[in-house]
Amino acid sequence: MATVSGLVRRPLRQVSGLLKRRFHRTAPAALQVTVRDAINQGMDEELERDEKVFLLGEEVAQYDGAYKVSRGLWKKYGDKRIIDTPISEMGFAGIAVGAAMAGLRPICEFMTFNFSMQAIDQVINSAAKTYYMSGGLQSVPIVFRGPNGASAGVAAQHSQCFAAWYGHCPGLKVVSPWNSEDAKGLIKSAIRDNNPVVVLENELMYGVPFEFPPEAQSKDFLVPIGKAKIERQGTHITVVSHSRPVGHCLEAAAVLSKEGVECEVINMRTIRPMDMETIEASVMKTNHLVTVEGGWPQFGVGAEICARIMEGPAFNFLDAPAVRVTGADVPMPYAKILEDNSIPQVKDIIFAIKKTLNI
Repeated sequence: MATVSGLVRRPLRQVSGLLKRRFHRTAPAALQVTVRDAINQGMDEELERDEKVFLLGEEVAQYDGAYKVSRGLWKKYGDKRIIDTPISEMGFAGIAVGAAMAGLRPICEFMTFNFSMQAIDQVINSAAKTYYMSGGLQSVPIVFRGPNGASAGVAAQHSQCFAAWYGHCPGLKVVSPWNSEDAKGLIKSAIRDNNPVVVLENELMYGVPFEFPPEAQSKDFLVPIGKAKIERQGTHITVVSHSRPVGHCLEAAAVLSKEGVECEVINMRTIRPMDMETIEASVMKTNHLVTVEGGWPQFGVGAEICARIMEGPAFNFLDAPAVRVTGADVPMPYAKILEDNSIPQVKDIIFAIKKTLNI
């Protein structure tokens, strides 16, 4: 009887073993987070971590922010820490700088950095220069943040890129995130920094979702200021960019890869202090350089990179002149077709790369 039951069980075991071997699980889907939510998460964590942190600006509280970046923060932290201001950039930027000098850590939001021109005296003369002028006795731990650069259909007065403007000024740190990981890590580092930091976001990137790695989900996650990131490894040419054009560079690199050209794409992340070590090391490897930015060409970020390459050790490694891809040297037109021709497109980057490589 035992022998018979053993014979019956054995096929059943074999069948169950086959079933188990065939069963498999698909990998869990990566968490997707928009740039907007990443910035919101970063500010929320820092507001919770340090009671000296507060946010002020136009419509940041009850309206949840003009672009909904501060959604939910007013309900969570109340009127004293999420403050709606009048439409007076010079006024509320001055209040924020004074608060920073008094020991608080304000986040000053400009609805767009075009409006920061109303407060440029506060940003440059009051925030950026005070630590130096006080002999290191008075720090100004403040964050100026908001959308920067071209949006869509908002014409000349709402489309400027201020990376070169603020990157020109000693005393400021200037960061320019591209994806969600950049956005969260850089806003948190900016809030914790004891110097004034300008955070140049991009309106068109706010709603774009990116994969959010597990380490970025930690409350301790920081992206160090002053450190670039190689987004794509390559051997033929170095392509350096910041903010939204990084995505265009990666698209161009994917197209050119099918033609046998491997581009190394560097996401600057920080405009000042600029990570020239990463750029120089890449140029020494690829022997070619293209810079891409949305701002105007004269005295721009690309112009500074090219000058620093020429003055440094990487110059002797170049096999061709460095090439800049920039916005057109005109005030931003309103008409869509003219606007498209005033902003670097993927085709412009591909053309510049092929020109540099002489292909």
